Amino acid sequence: MSTPQPSWRQVGRHAVFPEASHDEIARFDFLTRLNLHLSQNVLPGVKKAWETRVKPAFEAEHGRAPADRHEVRRAMQADLHYQLWSALRRNTMEMRQQAGRSLVFRQLEQLRANADALNEHAPTLQLDPAIEQPRYQRAVDIHCMPGSYHGETVARDIAPGANYDAGLFVTTAGALGRYSDGGGQAVVDWLHRHRPGWRPQRILDIGCTIGHNALPLAQAFPEAEVVAVDTAAPVLRYGHARARSLGVANIVFRQADGEALPFDDGGFDLVTTAMFWHETSNRAMPRIMAEVHRVLAPGGLTLHLEQPQYAGMDPFEAFMRDWDTYNNNEPFWTRMHEADLDALLRGAGFPAGSYFETTMQAKVDRALFPAPTGQGAASDAGGGRAQEDYGRSPVWTAFGAQKPQREETPA
Repeated sequence: MSTPQPSWRQVGRHAVFPEASHDEIARFDFLTRLNLHLSQNVLPGVKKAWETRVKPAFEAEHGRAPADRHEVRRAMQADLHYQLWSALRRNTMEMRQQAGRSLVFRQLEQLRANADALNEHAPTLQLDPAIEQPRYQRAVDIHCMPGSYHGETVARDIAPGANYDAGLFVTTAGALGRYSDGGGQAVVDWLHRHRPGWRPQRILDIGCTIGHNALPLAQAFPEAEVVAVDTAAPVLRYGHARARSLGVANIVFRQADGEALPFDDGGFDLVTTAMFWHETSNRAMPRIMAEVHRVLAPGGLTLHLEQPQYAGMDPFEAFMRDWDTYNNNEPFWTRMHEADLDALLRGAGFPAGSYFETTMQAKVDRALFPAPTGQGAASDAGGGRAQEDYGRSPVWTAFGAQKPQREETPA
């Protein structure tokens, strides 16, 4: 029996979510199913091309196997099957952006009015026009999204947030669930299982965009104050209105730069990020992690969802995971996934031996979104295995550390 195909009609709606016509839904469903077709039917042929044609030719020419992902990439670029898959994958992202922006801009005034009604005079939305967008955010349109997260075309703009919210279902083929919050739900599930009974009082989420992964934390710990920060005002406006319309009141959306957080030392019990580090520069990473350490309370935990690092990875898999660097406007992806994360945390002040890694899989409503099947990493949360799509599967590496209750004093 074939797995039911997800439809954009199943997306969770709220007061600032765009309304779609029959044809707009059909367009989103086409792109969703094209993404599924590429991952389930076309992508396996890329690996077969590597194993049966490209790799043997490389070994015959060089007398050895490829040394790294860069040699694999140079060898694969001329393969027609890889070219087909890569071109279609890039085009699905561009078409998804076009479809989302068309949907949002035709109703932007109404969406903005809905957001204004929820945001006006709310102390839980804290914008700071003095915050400058980091160069690593301004350099490219991330994910091929024109203007990226911060671009504004009208006053009090929310279009980037609305477009991101409407289109994420398409990119992930529904694998993150009705509200695209499967990552945040996975973090909550992990915390409940690995820290039973723990009740953090203050939680910080850095690089929150519209709060997909911060809201599950606020819902799971209703007595906590959750602070979600980002440099981009449009996604914060949208995210705040989205949270309010979904009835989540214990979360503050604040415009702030992770390299210089406007918080006192030791004020948060939990500091999180989700798919954030690969969109920051090599220079910014250690500064942000040092800020994470500074604002984390003694005994506090920091936890980060990301794609797996390349160290020890098969060169072909690393090449495939590196696709976003060269084809999806993710220029920092490759260097971030080369980084020594243990060293990054130790450089920020976390003690040796405190670093940990685990694997998490999205937690979603299985009645609407059946668990994907096929090859892939086993889930820390259990229940099914994800179809491997080298960066699109809802399976992540999570890494982090706990800050000691008492800092060691140098001798």
